[in-house]
Amino acid sequence: MGSPSHRAPSPLRHPEKLTSPARSKRALILVFLSIVFPGSAQLIAGNRKLGRFLVSVTMLCWLAIIALVVIYFVDYSILLSWAGHPNFQLFLISVLSVFAVGWLLIFLNTMVIIRPKLLAPGMRGIVALFTVLAIAGTSGIFVYSASLLNTGRETIVKVFDEGPAFDPVEGRYNIAIFGADSGSNRDGIRTDSIALLSVDAKTGKSIMISIPRNFQNARFPSGTPMAEIFPEGYNCGNECLFNAIYREAEDNYADRFPATVKNVGAQATMDAISGSTGLEVQGYVMVDMAGFESFVNAVGGVKIISGGWVPYNAKKWEGTNIRTHWFAPGLQHFDGKQALWFARSRDFTSDYHRIKRQQCLQQALIQQITPQNVLSRFTSIMDAGEQLVETDIPANQLGSFVSLAEKARKYPFERLTLGAPDFGSASDRFSTYPDFDLIEQRIDSLIAKQNTPEKPKDTQGEEPNQPAPSASESAVESSPTTQAGAAQETETSAQADDRALSNTGDEVFTQPDGSAIDEDYLVRLELIGATGRISEIAANNDECSIP
Repeated sequence: MGSPSHRAPSPLRHPEKLTSPARSKRALILVFLSIVFPGSAQLIAGNRKLGRFLVSVTMLCWLAIIALVVIYFVDYSILLSWAGHPNFQLFLISVLSVFAVGWLLIFLNTMVIIRPKLLAPGMRGIVALFTVLAIAGTSGIFVYSASLLNTGRETIVKVFDEGPAFDPVEGRYNIAIFGADSGSNRDGIRTDSIALLSVDAKTGKSIMISIPRNFQNARFPSGTPMAEIFPEGYNCGNECLFNAIYREAEDNYADRFPATVKNVGAQATMDAISGSTGLEVQGYVMVDMAGFESFVNAVGGVKIISGGWVPYNAKKWEGTNIRTHWFAPGLQHFDGKQALWFARSRDFTSDYHRIKRQQCLQQALIQQITPQNVLSRFTSIMDAGEQLVETDIPANQLGSFVSLAEKARKYPFERLTLGAPDFGSASDRFSTYPDFDLIEQRIDSLIAKQNTPEKPKDTQGEEPNQPAPSASESAVESSPTTQAGAAQETETSAQADDRALSNTGDEVFTQPDGSAIDEDYLVRLELIGATGRISEIAANNDECSIP
């Protein structure tokens, strides 16, 4: 009987039999293997049982990654839905933490296998540095990612409510959006901007319904606390404007609401929106104006194509008491402060003008908040979000809403204002004496229109007549001076509330010498008191679109 054959010892397992250069090469190879395929270094040069386990885990991870890639190309809204869910985020944080610790232990075990004492003195430092960089590029990245994700999750838990997700009503989610001003110079919260966002739960097609703050005679659904107090509607005249409902409920009727209602003012306003539009409102988002500025900055600003000259207040022009500055028509890239001015401006125009600009700005922000932008600006967005929003939407709803928002970005909003210009002119006073049957008919027709199958549009602008950029794309920095030409301008007797909202006629406004309107000219008009002429020029500043 012959003697059994013996395998030659593997040099990878017995580095003492290798030359010094070979040991150095072996060390670098083992560290590299631990980077690209964790467990392979243990399998070929260390504990085989441990190596087989680690390689199996690595292969399962690669299979999971491949599955996620497949899901991404099949329907990546599924991934967005998962990513927005706090429970999935917690799971992912745990997985990333385990991977960070596990990969660190793998590198430490790899160093044991390398046996640094066998390396040349100079090579020990090189291998140690290579290993430290490898740990930073693997475990370090996992730790950082887990930390970022935890920051986002904590923000979501703080901002969003508890409880189960809710179902759509008749195929739509209806969410109230309040623009609140709670500045130090004001007593309590004032809802200066009120809108209802109604979104088709399957397609993401959306309708933005804006309610003027001076809307009167708002209805409340039967059985709600405010309906018991105002059975004929909120109809006490000029004291009963829509934006007064929030404070009215908080200050005078909070005891009429169930103890489970955390924000009485918001609930009363949601009830008023439901009763006035015929759509059941399921939740609200309150956007603080100060936080709005930070949020716009956090997402990198917002782009708008403005249809007309929009005024805002800033420092006085040199040698004058005039503080009015102007955003020019055309493409504008606003920072947070500028976007806030654009949304709130109503000098020389009316509330209805700024409502349309707010609708435009809201859609522009949705276009800006892409998954890529959120990832690249995650920390700043999360920090701003905590200051920006109060809501009763459950955190468990967020996952489905993130996915729905991505669908909504493919379609332009349908817009409706419960007043001028969608229901006559401002002089018709529809908001003072609303026709609720007509409102519901218009809303039903918009929903029916969205239910008609159509392909998503490539461009997001929805205005049929996109305004052409002005000859003056940016503000003139020179200080205004009074000139003889400005003195020739005459004051018109038309009042802002009696004008058509948009200047869509053929008239092209120019300076007396035929040159294009610029900021300097508008300020000179204000200096001589020609505010009527300014109002005519600014009449189309409610027109805007998304680039």
